[in-house]
Amino acid sequence: MPDHDLATYKAQYGAIDARLEAAQTPDDVAALKGEIIGLFRSVEQQIADLSTLKDQIKALVDKWKTLSANPSLAPQFSGEKPVVVADHIGASTFVEKGWSRLSLGDHAGAEEALTKANALSPGDPQTEALLGWAQMLQEKYDEALMNFQKVLLREPANALARINVGYICLKKRIFGEAIEHLSRAIRLDNDRKATLYAHFYLGLVYLEREMFEDAETFFRKTLALGPNLIEAYYELGRSQWFNDERDAALQTWRDGFAANKFNPWGKRCAQVLQVVEAGGEPPGLAD
Repeated sequence: MPDHDLATYKAQYGAIDARLEAAQTPDDVAALKGEIIGLFRSVEQQIADLSTLKDQIKALVDKWKTLSANPSLAPQFSGEKPVVVADHIGASTFVEKGWSRLSLGDHAGAEEALTKANALSPGDPQTEALLGWAQMLQEKYDEALMNFQKVLLREPANALARINVGYICLKKRIFGEAIEHLSRAIRLDNDRKATLYAHFYLGLVYLEREMFEDAETFFRKTLALGPNLIEAYYELGRSQWFNDERDAALQTWRDGFAANKFNPWGKRCAQVLQVVEAGGEPPGLAD
């Protein structure tokens, strides 16, 4: 709520409160009923309008992500709003605020709110998982890993936490541990998104290890599970290119661009296609 609107409402509240305190007769009190109801309805409508605007801003964030020139391979946060129980110490308020900021892409703000929630109510797996997301998306991998490992100690079947650990291990080039966590997420198969990303990240692990045929297998499985994960086309094309399947790579990048021309990874497929058709090379394995 804008500061000037909040100040206006507070002033109206204060004026009504003062008149109630000074009321001498039942008629004086009764005369204020309409003003109290009017103030309540005005504030209620303002909250509803701002709530609608808040949802519209979230749509702007999604649009920004789609048009971003620097797409990330990190798991995109899309967790459902946490179910929290009101508590007398206020941790739930910070959990909800952290989730909301994560949804908006404000990872630093989310970390701040969730750190407060964790300090007020330590040991809550939901808070630790959200805090891990916020840290991971800022590339604070050591801190994030610690929080996800705490979650897995309490909830070994939490597949999303497990694929995030796998992704962090991939980024830290701890390939054996990455394979272990990602393979277990696939065996658990209790979360569609986790299963999809587990296949994709296993493809990246094998691509980094130059095991190109294995990488291709996992990228193809990824696309079978989630045809809209366009980054899988891009990485499948790279695995084919480095495995001397140049024609197949070119077709894969064409397919990726055709699948979604507006997706940042679709655009990247088009860009790498243009580079290699002009005699260049795609980004190397360390890129």
